Amino acid sequence: MRVLRLVLAASLVLGLAAPAAAVGTGQAATIYSASVRRTEHGIPHILARDIGSAGYGYGYAFAQDNLCALEEIMMTANGDRSRWFGPNADAGDLSYGPLTNLASDTFVRSVLNNGFLRRVMDQPAPLGLDAQTRRLIDGYVAGVNRYVAEAAAPCHGARWVRPVTSDDITQMGFLFSQFGGLHEFQRAIADAKPAGSTGAAIPHPRSGEEGSNGGAIGAHGVVGGDGAALLANPHFPWLGGDRMYQVQLTVPGVMDVSGASIYGTPFVVIGHTQHLAWTHTVSTAQRFTLYELHLVPGDPTSYLVDGRPERMTETDITVPTGPESSVTTKVYRSRYGPVLADGWTATHAVAVRGASADNGRAFNEWVSLDQDDSVAELRETQNRYQGVPFVNTIAADATGVAYFADASAVPHVTDEQAARCVDTPEAKALYPTEIELDGSTSDCAWGSDPDAVVPGIFGPSRYPTLSRADFVTNSNDSSWLTNPAAPITSLPAIYGPVGTKRLPRTQLGLEQIQDRIGTGFTLANMDELLTAERNWSAERARDAAVTMCRHDPLLMSGDGREVDVSAGCSALAAWSGRNSVGDRGAVLWREFWLRAARVPEVWSVPFDPSRPVSTPNTLDTDSPGVRQALADAVLRLAQLHVPVDAPLSAAQYTTVGGGELPVPGCGNVEGCYDITAATDSGLLGSDGRFGAVTMGSSFVMAVRLTRDGPKARTLLTYSESSDPSSPHHGDQTVLYGRGGWVPDRFGEAEITASPELSVSVLCGRGA
Repeated sequence: MRVLRLVLAASLVLGLAAPAAAVGTGQAATIYSASVRRTEHGIPHILARDIGSAGYGYGYAFAQDNLCALEEIMMTANGDRSRWFGPNADAGDLSYGPLTNLASDTFVRSVLNNGFLRRVMDQPAPLGLDAQTRRLIDGYVAGVNRYVAEAAAPCHGARWVRPVTSDDITQMGFLFSQFGGLHEFQRAIADAKPAGSTGAAIPHPRSGEEGSNGGAIGAHGVVGGDGAALLANPHFPWLGGDRMYQVQLTVPGVMDVSGASIYGTPFVVIGHTQHLAWTHTVSTAQRFTLYELHLVPGDPTSYLVDGRPERMTETDITVPTGPESSVTTKVYRSRYGPVLADGWTATHAVAVRGASADNGRAFNEWVSLDQDDSVAELRETQNRYQGVPFVNTIAADATGVAYFADASAVPHVTDEQAARCVDTPEAKALYPTEIELDGSTSDCAWGSDPDAVVPGIFGPSRYPTLSRADFVTNSNDSSWLTNPAAPITSLPAIYGPVGTKRLPRTQLGLEQIQDRIGTGFTLANMDELLTAERNWSAERARDAAVTMCRHDPLLMSGDGREVDVSAGCSALAAWSGRNSVGDRGAVLWREFWLRAARVPEVWSVPFDPSRPVSTPNTLDTDSPGVRQALADAVLRLAQLHVPVDAPLSAAQYTTVGGGELPVPGCGNVEGCYDITAATDSGLLGSDGRFGAVTMGSSFVMAVRLTRDGPKARTLLTYSESSDPSSPHHGDQTVLYGRGGWVPDRFGEAEITASPELSVSVLCGRGA
């Protein structure tokens, strides 16, 4: 019966005509028809006869699971948070840090002022939205709005729930693309006032745990030497607007893609088609540069360029703060971009220019990627649109190619230009971690390449790229060690450092891949890169720490007490060195290592660029700081009445799936491949637990690609629905804690075989 229902649904979807005349109006209306097939854990597989209908089915399904979250994201994207939630409340932006609703709203309304984004999106493609992308967005909007109309008192009858518009969707996507660029300066843009600063440094309040792992294994690295494999492991917030949602979109003959979208966007950003899989990792390339403005004496809102004064533009931004109240703030803009609060004195100011500040191309690029079926097609798409805002791309296809590219929008600042234009002692001290250029000369404006789709960014011929038959990988370090056998070295400094110490995750990922590449990867051991829950710091230092405390079990704490660490020593000796929820000793190790890692002399063997994967190493057990760290860790557990052999599940949990659910993994300092992180210090709190996990591994996908098609496993760590009443609010979160996976049902036979299959046929008319 299940199969018959599906066949009926497919015939209805594929048999309807797409456009029809609206009765009585004389105008063409769009008729949408889609089948929403849900499999285990509520994952929707949308089958539609055209791309607008695919958007329609997707919008309806997403709204069923996440309408209230979508409405709040839309509120953020319109600068309306203060109206409904109050100007002083926290905006809930986990990717940024503490930020008031008023600052968020002022920033949003300033960057979208006077119809700016609509003008960007209305440009001819590829700069603006192409016709196919518009149809997908319009269908998505119609699907969401159908659910809004059907839902009874959605979001507990909240007055802020309203129908969605296409402008809302583009604004959500545009603001997401500002991550790493203007997004980092929301407060500084909103708070800027003439000569209102003491010259403080510009803050970048990231949490430090965003990022991702990605690995592609080519034909020489997979069992049988046929095809390729890929692991996608993005690390992003588990709350707020940067979450991911799993979906499959199928339009026969046009698109068949499975993967994950960012909340509120109608396309897959990480996923696979029949013969291609790709993922993204946050790139080290900078998304902005600062410009030092030399102010006209006596006039803090005018600055000099080539000896001539230019006046900043002043715009009044009005933010509603209630039904009948509002706050108006002036924002200031230079030729380079917004002026910032920090650094604005009587003689100097600082402006910021973002590489994606006018990027309307990203939507087109991902819609095109969703239809690509080879690395060659993916490269052509990225070269055509040049719209990826802040991430690297790791891809593999069934021909056995493993591919890496930082094909993102990067300011065109060469090393030669930086040598001329980074001209103050303060700027030179920060370079190249942060680039502040001299704004007093037009010679320091961004350059361009002939093959760049817009002025001011590097073109495709300058991208760091690497194609291999063995592997490529990235874990948020620069592209230098994408594959140690073929280091990428000839890059402008703005793309990231060469020859520097790598993140523990980078080293652990390279070790895991190199250990396996000789015997070959399968789907099962591809996903073990994550589920093995290896801990880099433990593998390098645990045995030495145990030897140290066995030799001398009485160590001095930071407050001068002698601490008997023998029980803790035994717990660490018995620990597996891994971070699954049941691993005993992981809690004590974290308390120790987060302290020890702060010690300058923690390693006896320092980093060596000629041995970048294996160094640093060898715990310096003679270091007083290292010995004290273990004493303090054991003492802290005793004070909190936490057993030294407590399992990780006793202290590490999340509440995003309802209740308190144990989750595996650890943070960047310890060096887990499977990142899980709280927003606090990472140490035990007064309740004897770490803070609730709110960030880390999100949509995980392991794919094996062959010419016969893909086989994949997936996991969405915080589950499909943000609605606490949904059965899919925490079901995959529980599975994550158990080390489980979800089979990726890509083909029709796989979908119809799902024991939990449900089918809904949707037909409706667009605006």
